Amino acid sequence: MKLEICANSFASALAAQNGGAHRVELCENLNEGGTTPSYGTIKKVREQLHIQVYVLIRPRAGDFNYTDEEFEIMKADILNCKQLGCDGVVIGLLDEEGNVASIRTKELVKLASPMGVTFHRAFDCCNDGLKALKTIIYCGCERILTSGMQNTAIDGANFLKELVDKAGDNIIIMPGSGVNENNIQELIEKTNAKEYHTSAKVPVASTMNYQNPAIRNMGGMIEVSSEEKIRKITALL
Repeated sequence: MKLEICANSFASALAAQNGGAHRVELCENLNEGGTTPSYGTIKKVREQLHIQVYVLIRPRAGDFNYTDEEFEIMKADILNCKQLGCDGVVIGLLDEEGNVASIRTKELVKLASPMGVTFHRAFDCCNDGLKALKTIIYCGCERILTSGMQNTAIDGANFLKELVDKAGDNIIIMPGSGVNENNIQELIEKTNAKEYHTSAKVPVASTMNYQNPAIRNMGGMIEVSSEEKIRKITALL
């Protein structure tokens, strides 16, 4: 079984490696569902980590129906990841009706090669999960990150099990969203999945001695993946 850590910074990525995770999904702005990290962050993480590094390719928060200009940005970011030696990228594209945008998805998979490609939780926003499963397999993705089309993986455990069964050896189903050391055993038993995804993050106090009390939501606490939490989950796996 494998554990992927959703790492929102270099510090989180390093904690993932030290905690025994098999792979990181590197991103920024987790409170917005995640966006593509900076070139500098990707470069630093790739240089320092020996575990697999997958990078989220998402130019903005919000829905997953992208403009032509945003699609060009995604392609440029994928080429950056390839140039930096990343192991894979994480994408998710839908059309206006909630279908997987198959033509664009297939184009990005081809562009990313030989890197691997995960289709992220845009899957959970599609209109038909089983139809989307077939489309994503057709597009050549190796993995789907999903909560079973519910807010958390525990809530979607029954559908996750169905996805795992139907996927067989064609694609990996990786439960994510709300996964932690307290429910990972239940998820294993209910879904029979072989890979799991979590941020394992904890709040960390700012190192600033001075903070302007008149300014909100800036300069305060940050969130970082916890090496201790990751160790607990990897031990259970």
